Amino acid sequence: MTIEPEHQARERRDLAGALKGLRLASGLSGERLAIRCNMSQTKISRIETGRSLPSVIDVERILAALEVPEEITHDLLVLARRANVDYASWRAYARVGLSHKQAELRALERSSRVMRHFLPAAPTGLLHIREYAEQTLTPAVASAPSRNVSRAVEARIERQAVLDDTSRTFTFLLTEQAVRWRLANSQTMAAQCAHMADVSMKPNVEIAIIPQAAEVPAIPLNIFVIYDDRLVTVELFSGEVVLRDPRDVSQHLDLFNLFLTHALTGSAATEFLRNAADGFMQQRN
Repeated sequence: MTIEPEHQARERRDLAGALKGLRLASGLSGERLAIRCNMSQTKISRIETGRSLPSVIDVERILAALEVPEEITHDLLVLARRANVDYASWRAYARVGLSHKQAELRALERSSRVMRHFLPAAPTGLLHIREYAEQTLTPAVASAPSRNVSRAVEARIERQAVLDDTSRTFTFLLTEQAVRWRLANSQTMAAQCAHMADVSMKPNVEIAIIPQAAEVPAIPLNIFVIYDDRLVTVELFSGEVVLRDPRDVSQHLDLFNLFLTHALTGSAATEFLRNAADGFMQQRN
């Protein structure tokens, strides 16, 4: 279940207050607790004042050091897991302008070294040509929030410069359906596939394709992106969820690697994209 922003803020305050209260009840100073947890005293202070969100593992270490009873530990770990989930609706982004979302993504990409994109439905914005980006950002149903499409497209295209930074690596794992889904006219689809083939030649970029005929023992439910090993973003129709619990990150890494073992990679994936581009070009005639 997703959590509204006001609930997130309250739960994070509750978690910070509970951890501080338990430490005070135990008679331990922040410094002594830090030693027991192998953390810095500054980190303990930031957690207790709500200035820093602890991971679930951090909370486990603190509760173990305080010898908190099992039933209280269980409740606080549930709270910690909920506090480590963010949800933002596309409507909220639309109110401030989707270009702001592009700026957020750009900052996240600039702070990460290894990025893994799982794309079962459509290519990600880092792989878009302008015409395809315009189509993806244009509202498709009346209930979708209005958007400044041209500004968001420009911001998305500008983000793509990060692909030329060879200190960062990118793996884009697409299903065959994501490649072939007719989101735009045949000419645009052909150009989009050809562009992805060209991008796959960059030394720090791998594009992998899961063929429709592959037998895969898992269902590709959502688009997700893993940034290093620190967080995962998951896209929904209504918005985006951010997961920071190391166990959630690890689960998505395992899923990504499972899907990747069934994919075409390297020159085989590039050839697949060029053949798809040729197929769309033939449909123009």
